[in-house]
Amino acid sequence: MAEHKHNHTHSHEHTKEVSNRLARAIGHLQKVKHMVEAGEDCSEVLIQLAAVKSAINNTGKIILKDHMEHCIVHALEDGDIEMIEELNTAIDKFMK
Repeated sequence: MAEHKHNHTHSHEHTKEVSNRLARAIGHLQKVKHMVEAGEDCSEVLIQLAAVKSAINNTGKIILKDHMEHCIVHALEDGDIEMIEELNTAIDKFMK
């Protein structure tokens, strides 16, 4: 995966919040894995998986908003059209 060098720093406002949310999602996913290994009810496993997906999607929304509010604003100021294209690609992959 090629890394694009931007003219601005990536200081994200919500880094700690995102990190905490990811840690919780990882812990929750580990619990789901243990549920499967323990042979727990499939319906309960599916409900817990839905909660994990929701947590990850909500974390992605925070990252996307942060990216748009900071990185994309700087990219537009700098005339960095390539970064807009990268964002579109990332959104397409995230929304699959």
